[in-house]
Amino acid sequence: MNSSRTAISDVVYLTLMCAAAMYFTFASIQGDHGLFQRVQIEAERAALEAERMRLEAEVSALENKTRRLSDDFLDLELLDQQARSILGLIRPDEMVLR
Repeated sequence: MNSSRTAISDVVYLTLMCAAAMYFTFASIQGDHGLFQRVQIEAERAALEAERMRLEAEVSALENKTRRLSDDFLDLELLDQQARSILGLIRPDEMVLR
């Protein structure tokens, strides 16, 4: 009787250990902090990094344009370009073709 009881308890113990191992394996792959989540977070980080770099370049370009149109440093070519595009101005010696 003891040997059959020991065999049954061994089977139950092995079954529980296998179930626990399968659960932890599943959680390490699919869980909130699993491998799939990590890959998704890394992809999102890369996309946000690219967006940050694009925005930094845009800010740098706008800072350059602002500096070139400031009172301390006036770029007449840029001022002429802005007046033409925003205000629709032309010089007296130019002809507009549509």
